[in-house]
Amino acid sequence: MRHALAALAACCVVARAELPSARLAPRNYTPQHVLQCSDGLVLPAWRPREDVPTMDIALRGMVYFFALLYLFIGVSIVSDRFMAAIEVITSREKEVRVRRNGSEQIVVVRVWNETVANLTLMALGSSAPEILLSVIEIAGKNFEAGELGPGTIVGSAAYNLFVIIAICVIVIPDGEVRKIKHLRVFLVTATWSVFAYVWLYLILAVISPSEVEVWEGAVTFLFFPATVITAYIADRRLLVYKYLKKGYRVNERGVIVETEGDGSVEMALKPSGDEFAIDDEEGRELEKSRKEYVSVLRDLRRQHPEEDLETVERMALETLMSRGPKSRAFYRVAATRKMTGGGDFSRKISERAQSDLSEVKAELQRRESSSPSIEPRGPNVRFDPDHYTVMENCGSFEVRVIRAGDLNGEITVQYTTEDGTAEAGSDYVATNGSLVFRHGETEKTFSVQVIDDDVFEEDEHFYVRLSSPKGASLASPSTATVVILDDDHSGVFSFAQRDYELTESVGTFDLRVVRTAGARGKVRVPYWTEDGTAKSGSQYEIADGHIIFENNETEKFIPLHIIEEDSYEKDVLFYVNLGEPELLGVNHLATLPEEEAVVAMMGLPRAGEITRAQLRIKESKEFKNTVDKLVQRANASIIIGTSSWKEQFTEALTASSGSDNPDEPPSCFDYVLHVVTLFWKIIFAFVPPTDIGGGYVCFVVSIICIGLVTAVIGDVASHFGCTLGIRDSVTAIVFVALGTSIPDTFASKVAAIQDKYADASVGNVTGSNAVNVFLGIGVAWTVAAIVHWSRNEKFLVDPGNLAFSVTMYCSEAAFAVLVLVLRRRKSIGGELGGPRCIKIITSMFFFSLWLLYLTMSSLEAYGVIEGF
Repeated sequence: MRHALAALAACCVVARAELPSARLAPRNYTPQHVLQCSDGLVLPAWRPREDVPTMDIALRGMVYFFALLYLFIGVSIVSDRFMAAIEVITSREKEVRVRRNGSEQIVVVRVWNETVANLTLMALGSSAPEILLSVIEIAGKNFEAGELGPGTIVGSAAYNLFVIIAICVIVIPDGEVRKIKHLRVFLVTATWSVFAYVWLYLILAVISPSEVEVWEGAVTFLFFPATVITAYIADRRLLVYKYLKKGYRVNERGVIVETEGDGSVEMALKPSGDEFAIDDEEGRELEKSRKEYVSVLRDLRRQHPEEDLETVERMALETLMSRGPKSRAFYRVAATRKMTGGGDFSRKISERAQSDLSEVKAELQRRESSSPSIEPRGPNVRFDPDHYTVMENCGSFEVRVIRAGDLNGEITVQYTTEDGTAEAGSDYVATNGSLVFRHGETEKTFSVQVIDDDVFEEDEHFYVRLSSPKGASLASPSTATVVILDDDHSGVFSFAQRDYELTESVGTFDLRVVRTAGARGKVRVPYWTEDGTAKSGSQYEIADGHIIFENNETEKFIPLHIIEEDSYEKDVLFYVNLGEPELLGVNHLATLPEEEAVVAMMGLPRAGEITRAQLRIKESKEFKNTVDKLVQRANASIIIGTSSWKEQFTEALTASSGSDNPDEPPSCFDYVLHVVTLFWKIIFAFVPPTDIGGGYVCFVVSIICIGLVTAVIGDVASHFGCTLGIRDSVTAIVFVALGTSIPDTFASKVAAIQDKYADASVGNVTGSNAVNVFLGIGVAWTVAAIVHWSRNEKFLVDPGNLAFSVTMYCSEAAFAVLVLVLRRRKSIGGELGGPRCIKIITSMFFFSLWLLYLTMSSLEAYGVIEGF
């Protein structure tokens, strides 16, 4: 090992010694000393710097290299705290009133526009190290131009566009494709990403060669809001569709977001305060998520028949959260957690699903529970029960009145009968009087007499009312209804009503058959079911049989078994029919004289008016509401936030399994990663939780921490290159750009495999590349140009390697974007994946572009080929 290190250092020293006289000599290179490293902003140069032995050079290079790796891990971890804060901020939602088909609904609306969030905070989160490195380098060099910051930005852009896309193309399973959904936004950001680097070349080599003026830096920065605005216009289609259709879109979770769609999921939500009007085209994407949830729920119920419904619903919600769309921040944080032994989010998803399910069930129970009846304060009286059904030959019956509330003291209340269809004197005896409740008495009764006759007549009713209470008040019900059934006829048999509406979750529904206009004798009534749009065996179980009414029995029930399918929307019909009733135990009518037979026939049972009932099976309202709520909550991205320092330190100190199975214990490799990264985890656990201040406090503290770590990275990278004789521009594009982009690589790889679309893995790359230039270089150069202008000096920037690197990137980026667009043709179908051969060719092409970029930029940096 020692010999290898010595050989490496010797090669570096020999190369350094030969550079002045060889064609490889870089610009402004001074060979007088072996190590000519200057102190950094934070980290001083390693001393001594003169007459350093070869072995020491090798050892210093190794120390700087591993320190650089460790710092990359640290900045990745704190960047994830930053991304978690951004996710909490951009995921804010609010409830608004929505008017649909004349009815008002409450819907959840995303506060941040999806495109604006991706191009501002999300892009800043993923590119914060590169942007801050450029700004810090300028400040650390007394506002003079450096090579490390701009080189890292261009190198990172090349790596993101070529290597990340190459990996995303090849990891898609054979035969599958992933397509960019928001193509208009992608094309706009791709154009800006190429133009950003063209603009760099123009200001460095054309407009004002080797000088950056104040207006050039300011315009560079102003291109950032221009990028956001034009992408927003493309997203909302504000120019082309300004007078045709403007609207929000329902995303897959049922959350209304201001974002670009494919047209089929647009809905005209015209803002008017907090109210919106929705057209009939909304919800196709939401419906897809609902169907997926219902399908998963059915599959799980078949696979786990022994589990209760709540457990299966929790499992379905976990599956939906795992499969559902996730933000760029989620994939970035998840990738870093796996890299650092923190495991994935499987356990947190399970816990969140259980919590959400419990909250939804509790909320629905609160909504569905009827408001409690308002009882009058103090003592009160009412009927209990308030409905009586009596036979005509019963003689008399008791009516019950109860007392509630305060039982102290004595109270009185008056009662009286009142005609309905039954008349006092012919059908019942009019009754009135008063009831006296003594101290502590809770109920009283009084009698009402019914008059019997031999005339066939329909059922009749009358009322009994309470009035004039003393020492108490009347509670509801204060009126009782009495129905008198005729006992001179065998009865008329029918359903209680013609139409019924059932929910599929009812299980067994008892269909009521009533007997009116008489209740004499034992009667058998046949019944059978009949298919409509509902089919027996699929939506309900066929029923065919008889019900028996005993003497004086006035109602019976037909049990109907409804099959639960867990349908989100259902509206099917079937029918139940009643046949002719048959009086049992009477076989002598044929032997009676004619006149007696006529009288006897008048008393036989007959079918009533409603002998065919229509039953409409609808979806379970509870199930539908549960699906709506759970689909809205099926956002795995929100679990990356934290609620307390205790939670953060617990996560920091706990090693978790990197497996997809949350119950699997951590492996030895997981423990090694955890121990190696424990220092950074504990340090950044002090960052405020995302729940404090809506994520903004965590946002500010995290970006300060990123700045501190990035400052150290800049110094270490510069010392590393200086020690081994590597130019800052080459160190930037080879080492620093690669190190800061590793988490994004893993995040994009997972997103490409798991997401239905390519937006999260590829679509955001172009936006980030543009933002890197407009913020990272725009801010740094604007400030530096202003400082030099205030000193009456010029801000000089050597176009040399940077201009050449930019030109190489722009040329290759144009080909890369063209290839992505061509892959959308029907023969392939999408930017990622496709047939195996096509995947390999595309991936090799993109990777070769990156290698070509590195090779040419490095050769130009060392003067092997001529640049600008």
